[in-house]
Amino acid sequence: MSAELDAVVVGSGPNGLAAAVVLCAAGLAVGVYEMGPTPGGGCRTEELTLPGFHHDVCSAGHPLAIASGFFRRFDLASRGVRLLQPEVAFAHPLDGGRAGAVMASLDDTAAGLGEDAEAWRHLFRPLLQHHPAITDAVLSSMRAVPPQPVAVGRFGLLAVRSAAAIAGRFSGDEARGLFAGVAAHGMMALDRPVTGGVGLLLSMLAQAVGFPLVEGGSAGLVSAMVEAIEQRGGEVRTGERVTSLAQLPPAEAVLLDVTPRALVELAGDRLPPRQRRRAERFRYGPGVCKVDWALAGPVPWEADACRRAGTVHLGGTFEEVAASEAEVAAGRHSERPYVLTMQPSVIDATRAPKGKHTLWAYCHVPAGSTLDRSEVIARQIDRFAPGWRDLVLASSVRTAAEMAEHDPNYVGGDIGSGTQDLRQTFARPAATWNPYRTGIPGVYLCSSSTPPGPGVHGRCGELAALSVLREVFGLKRPPGIGPIERP
Repeated sequence: MSAELDAVVVGSGPNGLAAAVVLCAAGLAVGVYEMGPTPGGGCRTEELTLPGFHHDVCSAGHPLAIASGFFRRFDLASRGVRLLQPEVAFAHPLDGGRAGAVMASLDDTAAGLGEDAEAWRHLFRPLLQHHPAITDAVLSSMRAVPPQPVAVGRFGLLAVRSAAAIAGRFSGDEARGLFAGVAAHGMMALDRPVTGGVGLLLSMLAQAVGFPLVEGGSAGLVSAMVEAIEQRGGEVRTGERVTSLAQLPPAEAVLLDVTPRALVELAGDRLPPRQRRRAERFRYGPGVCKVDWALAGPVPWEADACRRAGTVHLGGTFEEVAASEAEVAAGRHSERPYVLTMQPSVIDATRAPKGKHTLWAYCHVPAGSTLDRSEVIARQIDRFAPGWRDLVLASSVRTAAEMAEHDPNYVGGDIGSGTQDLRQTFARPAATWNPYRTGIPGVYLCSSSTPPGPGVHGRCGELAALSVLREVFGLKRPPGIGPIERP
């Protein structure tokens, strides 16, 4: 690492790398420290089962990446990153071969929802008319009045409601189950406030920009960001575990892609008592148990829509999914869990040898769980794709405790780096005007524990870096982060 650095970033998840991209684009000398053998955090791709089968370690579907202002400015396409759109954005099977499915357009989605077609259109048509403004407001620091405040405000009034309240607009199992499956991404009981907002945002994006996967694996996003950093003179160093801020080389600014819990450990006595108490009060959500499979062929879903989807949510009716999430919220393991599955090779032939496929799935579990839930997950797949086990060539399991061990930002296996309830949506990580400051001069947080929260969008890192440029380096104009034009 260069002896003279303007800024140091600890952690190379998408947010840490986004911060480094912005700082490098401003002409600063930047070094990134990553404890793992490769950069990317949860946005990595590895051969977890057999050679030639490429599995995303965590992040796989990327509606937030394609909608994010950071990645629009970064220009993934010009950097060689291909986002592939499955014919069906996501599907939700029900018993008897039925399924609800979100397609690339509002009308196509509504056409498959029978009696709820008009209710679905009525809910999503005004959101889709203003989706860029809504998305930009959601993917912000939430500390300023957004453009188009009326449209954003209408979305906000809906978004603070529970998934149960929103699903009450529908009468059929297809629409109700479809909304339950997408809202459960929030990892909370579906009668809690803002779970409706999770379902609304992801459903809106799926019908506006899609639910894409990265060709070759999510690591492609990371590789493009690392290359951009290195092109501007920055350095990303892997295999470097930082246990104290005192380890870091001298720099004007330090940005930490870590949780508030890790901030306390890294800062020690440098963290003022008030900020320490705030960091220690930050709350984390349930964990996940994740399973990856190498398959000899595609999953034989009974419902046709599921065979064409990149993302499939399992769990049955709204009531069944809600019961499963309530069990986990109460600290218990569900025996009929909500299961999120991803099947990238439906659209991306590079993920597996010719004719073969990859599949990953996770279910929610109590934080810190050490239980292998692969069998209960497999039983939920059995329910909607009988005979699929005959295709399994190999599998790999990570419990919630193992997820946390591989990525310390996943406290207790919480892949969101902090619960996303009402309070921690707007006061994340604490109720302060600048949520990226730590109370230590020149030290900032830039992880998913800061606004706008979890997801591969890079905005936590970008917004923290812009704060650093203004407050530490006196640079008020955001730098251009697009590709460097070659002469």
